[in-house]
Amino acid sequence: LSRSFASSKADLEHPQPQDASIKPSEKYIQPRNQSFGAWQILPVPNVSRLPACSGVDWVLVDCEHGNIDDGAMHDVVPAIAAVGVSPVVRLADLQGGWSNLVQNAKYPPQGRRGLGSLLALERFNPNPTLTEHLYQANDTILIILQFETRGAFEAVEEIAAVAGIDAFFIGPFGLGNNIGHPIHKGTIGPELLAAMENILAVAHDADKKCGIYCQDGEQAKHYASQGYDMIAVVTDYTALQNFCQ
Repeated sequence: LSRSFASSKADLEHPQPQDASIKPSEKYIQPRNQSFGAWQILPVPNVSRLPACSGVDWVLVDCEHGNIDDGAMHDVVPAIAAVGVSPVVRLADLQGGWSNLVQNAKYPPQGRRGLGSLLALERFNPNPTLTEHLYQANDTILIILQFETRGAFEAVEEIAAVAGIDAFFIGPFGLGNNIGHPIHKGTIGPELLAAMENILAVAHDADKKCGIYCQDGEQAKHYASQGYDMIAVVTDYTALQNFCQ
């Protein structure tokens, strides 16, 4: 849930393979550490660099709500990683549910992900070999499950028991709509609030981080005070929209 920090000028000029990974360092897996990030829905690498250079720890590339397809994702991720900030990719949906999530994301022996694409290798400087990438990749993959449906909410304890899922992330608007208690005029009702608090508690009981989407800085401060670990503080399109108004 953190950026990868370079320790010297030499590190900045010659980062080690996998330096732009999003696997949390020892510092960030301590109980009370929090990270803050931005949400990207515009498919432009130059847009990616703006929040990435603003001091956030991560930028989430939204392949569900925005118009970022697979090709655009491959363009914006290296733009984010190039400045030492962690790229996080939000997929449109799970194929096969959470039970197969880790298997599909990890290489053997932890999973069944196929090996062969060279696209990942060229994102690092110096470029790792295919073998080096294989041996390092599983330790640099962070798996986050986003809660936006009743099915996921009702199975939260079952999901928490799945080895390899590192963190939960709550989408309040999607979750509220799906469970029949949508956010109305910015107000979160007691039923949705209880669901969110339960997800947070289950995550922490299972030694997992829990993040949340926020609309602005004030919301981010509030949820940080409530103990959330990974907090989205701004969305690119919303920031542009607010500026234009």
